[in-house]
Amino acid sequence: MAELLEIAEKKLEEKLAEDITVIDMRDVNPFTDYFVIATARNPRHASGLAEDVIKACEEAGYTLRTREGSDGSTWILVDFNEIIIHIFTDEARSLYKLENLWGDLPVTRYPQD
Repeated sequence: MAELLEIAEKKLEEKLAEDITVIDMRDVNPFTDYFVIATARNPRHASGLAEDVIKACEEAGYTLRTREGSDGSTWILVDFNEIIIHIFTDEARSLYKLENLWGDLPVTRYPQD
């Protein structure tokens, strides 16, 4: 599982996602271990990030459960069971404030200094 998380983080960072945040959900959520949240510059960038992450994870042998959000969406969800990746535009991330819902859980931000 750590490998899957690392692949997703590296691909998001490589493709210039911003404010990559990982929330450890293992103690509170039975259906996933981590939420990965990232910001895209625009809907087209969000779609590209989703496709690149999916491709990298599948090439490493992981199976995509589902992808939610069309190519023009401001929020795309990519579900690999153990990790769920949320890719937002800046406006959508500010609106939904997903991190605030889980503010009491362990959070890691990337890239790490």
